Amino acid sequence: MGKGDKPVNSTGNPVETDVLIVGAGPSGAATSALLATYGIDNIMINKYGGTAPTPRAHITNQRTMEVLRDLGLERRALEFATPQRQMAEHVYANTLVSEELGRLLTWYNHPKWKAEHDLASPCSVCDIPQTEMEPLLVHEAANRGAKVLLNTEYLSQEQDETGVTVTLRDHIKGQDFSVRCRYLVAADGGKSQIVKDIDLPLVGRGGLGGSIGVYFKGDLSRYVEHRQGDMYWLVQPGVGMGGYSIGVLRMVKPWDYWVATSGFDIKAGPPDLTDDLARDIAYRLIGDRDVEIEILEISTWTVNDICATESIRGRIVAMGDAVHRHPPMNGLGSNTCIQDAYNLAWKLAMILRGQAGRGLLQSYEDERVPVGEYIVKRANKSMAVVPNLLQSLGLGGAADVAGLEDCLASLKAPTQEAAKKRAKVRDAIDTSIVGFNTLGAELNQRYDSTAIVADGTPDPGYTEDPDFHYEASTRPGCHLPHVWLLQGRKKVSSFDLCGKGSFTLLTGLSGQAWGPAAEEVSNRLGIPIAVHIIGPGKTYDDIYGDFARMREVEEDGVLLVRPDLFIGWRAQTASQIDELLEVMGQILDRPGVATQASTDRLSRSGSLRFAT
Repeated sequence: MGKGDKPVNSTGNPVETDVLIVGAGPSGAATSALLATYGIDNIMINKYGGTAPTPRAHITNQRTMEVLRDLGLERRALEFATPQRQMAEHVYANTLVSEELGRLLTWYNHPKWKAEHDLASPCSVCDIPQTEMEPLLVHEAANRGAKVLLNTEYLSQEQDETGVTVTLRDHIKGQDFSVRCRYLVAADGGKSQIVKDIDLPLVGRGGLGGSIGVYFKGDLSRYVEHRQGDMYWLVQPGVGMGGYSIGVLRMVKPWDYWVATSGFDIKAGPPDLTDDLARDIAYRLIGDRDVEIEILEISTWTVNDICATESIRGRIVAMGDAVHRHPPMNGLGSNTCIQDAYNLAWKLAMILRGQAGRGLLQSYEDERVPVGEYIVKRANKSMAVVPNLLQSLGLGGAADVAGLEDCLASLKAPTQEAAKKRAKVRDAIDTSIVGFNTLGAELNQRYDSTAIVADGTPDPGYTEDPDFHYEASTRPGCHLPHVWLLQGRKKVSSFDLCGKGSFTLLTGLSGQAWGPAAEEVSNRLGIPIAVHIIGPGKTYDDIYGDFARMREVEEDGVLLVRPDLFIGWRAQTASQIDELLEVMGQILDRPGVATQASTDRLSRSGSLRFAT
């Protein structure tokens, strides 16, 4: 097929789209839903006949809930979610019915953590299993105009200067067909064929441990309603999760849908995934074989420590698990996938509409590759603390039954030796908080790319550990801080004034000159720029004074907020109004606009006040 030929399907008609998305998991489905919301024609394919059959990912952090809020889906998502308060109690024991070794309040439910969590966002962490998240996003993508093709598999691609020709297989008809797209998004998961085909560099190691997940139905309410949590950590003989002698009972739906996680020796290969094996794993963790259970699914997964150092090849962009693969600790997986989509979608939309140059796409790689590298390291560091409990008990990586029973019995002895062991066990439980309460890891992303225009201020750094504590800032490259404002009688978040695929200017009551400036720049660039003047007598009032404290600029200064709620630029005062066009030109990779803006300003002032 030559470059000028149009691909055809079996009927002889060309199949064309702006964006083809391979994969309907969290990253692909979120990308499709966002692009459709922005009015961009896209096709999303899934080689399977439906969405995820097992719960897989489940922790849904504040940043992801903010994306759903921007899409208008937060309220619907919460209908499927287990709320934060029911995720709190992590129990450590031998089995679900045995005497506890201890408990830990997680997911920011301890009052020490709760205030920081609540101040950071209008949204709360919750538990939405992938079996609920994927259908929500896929349905919404289709409902908003995306074309969703199931039982359709990616085979190969060939790209040129104007687009990508992708060969797909329709497993219903047993036929191959081609799609011509302007951009191809590889959201095809941890075994991504597209990443292999375009030879993206991957660093790290895979297959560091093997785990078995048993999805089952069973009423365990009598054992957990008095200590409600989303995970119960159970010291078990033999090989456990990730190669350690610890299994997990994970709540999927309170309190009758669960995943029992055990492990296997990865060197020996995965076991036969039989119904008998599934029942044995579930019953060993529960500790009561009289409970009636129904096995729904049994599957395996491996512990990986892999990330891509690049994510773009021409018109092909990789995202999600295709470029960052790691253990489930901290619940960073699907969250990072959906946040990849939030970063990418508005950029593709503006490029495809001719509002931005193709250079804007590079900022996706520059901003999200470091995030992927970071979360892979963070999840593996958290996974590394799992053996601490075994070590505190004096057990190795694969505890035998007799040794475990003797160890647990010895903890009750009224001796100094037992007291020391009890203290070690308590310390190991407390230390495990690093797998759950990493607010900074979730919220502290700071971008550095051409789509961020520095304002000359030094990076403030962090006063506390950035893995565990969120520190808000309006410095360019940081996420817009959340504050509550008043709209009439209704409280709204600063986030609610922004997003929806558009740039936004936020300023104080003295910054009214930014309105006409934004209108002029909007007309020059052909893009909408929303302006919100915050103060008494305006639509939004800073009734608590929090916006004034948050903004870090003068009242007549401004925050330029990108569609993904990151600060693209800020001006200390209204004297910098004439920089707005140049700033937007840089962010959008429209150098002609930036050059003209510089010329205009030179003719007016004889000097350039803007420093790149």
